[in-house]
Amino acid sequence: MSHADEPALVLLSGGQDSATCLAWALDRFGRVETLGFDYGQRHRIELDCRPRLREGMAAVRPQWAERLGPDHMLDLSTLGQISDTALTRETEITMTAAGLPSTFVPGRNLLFFTYAAALAYRRGIRHLVGGMCETDYSGYPDCRDDTLKALQVALTLGLDRRVTIHTPLMWRDKAATWALAETLGGTALVDLIREDTVTCYLGDRRHRHDWGYGCGTCPACELRRAGWEGYEVASRT
Repeated sequence: MSHADEPALVLLSGGQDSATCLAWALDRFGRVETLGFDYGQRHRIELDCRPRLREGMAAVRPQWAERLGPDHMLDLSTLGQISDTALTRETEITMTAAGLPSTFVPGRNLLFFTYAAALAYRRGIRHLVGGMCETDYSGYPDCRDDTLKALQVALTLGLDRRVTIHTPLMWRDKAATWALAETLGGTALVDLIREDTVTCYLGDRRHRHDWGYGCGTCPACELRRAGWEGYEVASRT
């Protein structure tokens, strides 16, 4: 569905999923603003990718350049201070007793969308876009569709204004996410995502693979690699 006369706010981390969601939003909304969060993440290098991503996205399609609005960055360092996780500490990535990977940052997406909704309220925006996914993911409970639908209701009630949370990747695996990027922006967008995003939990920009940069062994890299391989297989058939 097109919302050509409405603005949107995209949660842009600097990773593959949020970059794809930015392209998705630019294809649908009349004005698109972006929002990043610095919460003391171990892979903070992804934030350095955001300006290049925005510039590259504007170059993919002329109409996207016209629609791309301001960028915002919020300091959520207190989240990192209270989160004893492998994304906010130099610790090994393991499975916890709760059955979740130690990369799970409790409440992160709930806080992200709450802050995004507060900013969007001031900016006159009701559409929020995030790259959460329940198909290929690490089991994070705040990535689930039910969680975000409940949050959408709570934000709408709490702000007394309609808030719509869009998660275009919710039911796509990583191969389908690569394919969506190609559909939206052709090989130019696929190449931009390969070169100028970081999904690696360790923030590795030293090792270059066919699918982009990363350590190649963390869960995020494994998902991205498997998705790329599936996308390439599908492209050849």
